[in-house]
Amino acid sequence: MSDTLIMPTTETMLTGLAPVAGQEGVFHLAEPTKEYSHLNAETVLSVHHWTDRLFSFTTTRDPALRFENGQFTMIGIEVEGKPLLRAYSIASANYEDHLEFLSIAVPDGPLTSRLRHVKVGDKVLIGRKPVGTLLLDNLRPGRNLYFLSTGTGLAPFMSLIKDPECYERYDHVILSHTVRISGELAYSNHIRHELPEHEFLGEDVKGKLLYYPAVTREEFAVTDRITKLIETGKIFRDLNIPELDPEHDRVMICGSPEMLADTEKMLQDRGFDEGNNSNPGAYVVEKAFAER
Repeated sequence: MSDTLIMPTTETMLTGLAPVAGQEGVFHLAEPTKEYSHLNAETVLSVHHWTDRLFSFTTTRDPALRFENGQFTMIGIEVEGKPLLRAYSIASANYEDHLEFLSIAVPDGPLTSRLRHVKVGDKVLIGRKPVGTLLLDNLRPGRNLYFLSTGTGLAPFMSLIKDPECYERYDHVILSHTVRISGELAYSNHIRHELPEHEFLGEDVKGKLLYYPAVTREEFAVTDRITKLIETGKIFRDLNIPELDPEHDRVMICGSPEMLADTEKMLQDRGFDEGNNSNPGAYVVEKAFAER
């Protein structure tokens, strides 16, 4: 999720927010004043603050909205009569009746400095045409499927690990999530404890999903960046699986610009070719969606 426009003034920051009655200094998102042909106004159903700079929320879902697991869409709010939008990967699966998003909170970010105030019942604008490259069909058939993520780059993979096709197509699905501090390991409990008990996916998750979290700025079981973990072979030893092989393994990448560049170079040096919507490959990367 990219949010890098210039720092707004204090006066501008309040635009798009409305005070909560009886609670001084507390705000919620202002209601949209008009309808937009390319956007749906959805209602926030729940909000979870993982840390002071990381939160997630769910919304209602227009029955007409269709998307593939791994895609992103534009979401935002209305500011001064115009929609202020950013790209967000959809963290919910395409068969669920709600939408879910994972967001950082940039103090001076034009959108996230406002969106961090989101509360149940608020309205957010959500694009009607999700797109993206992190699609199963953009990869050639293979043995193991790796989801490599940093920060909010986890979001599209939360959608994909709930996709039955992942487990039908691959022997193992490896989800790597690297963050700065352990509190940023969003959905960790859900991945470890709830998903294995899922009514329909539980057995596949127990047998095929390998979750590999890493923390770079705190003491933790794994403390290195994903490129080093791959280059040293630690991730493969820890998970007891073979090292990356472009003939058999497939990779999806989503995260910070630095991580994308480093991981792509590493994969290309190992003989992996990039896939896209017209030419499936050994790896795909979401460049339109970058945490900054």
